[in-house]
Amino acid sequence: MHNGSCLCGAVTFEFDGELAAPNGCHCSQCRKQTGHYLVSTDVERSKLKVSGKESLVWYQSSGKVRRGFCATCGSTLFWDPLFQQQTAIAMGAFDTPTHVQMGLHIFVSDKGDYYDLTDGLPQNQK
Repeated sequence: MHNGSCLCGAVTFEFDGELAAPNGCHCSQCRKQTGHYLVSTDVERSKLKVSGKESLVWYQSSGKVRRGFCATCGSTLFWDPLFQQQTAIAMGAFDTPTHVQMGLHIFVSDKGDYYDLTDGLPQNQK
């Protein structure tokens, strides 16, 4: 069981299952939402239990995706593709050890110019 929450604790979540290797998304939307880049793992939506939904706000960032965050503290929590069965959870929101390692970087063509990627992981331009 993996547990997590926003900074203030108003939104909590549980996921019962193994976590996939996270990816780091460097697209301009993820950078603007998080202030850097978003590292998240995809989970099966049906196995994700969220509490405190009254504090969970969704921003429809495109016709295909919405982004979930806490209305109280602003913590980035979820990236939710509407027409798929998975939801991405921000790795920084987990409370417990995850026992996974990042697998790749995506949208590196959009990454900020103030940092380099030197970890040796695969880098997808888009």
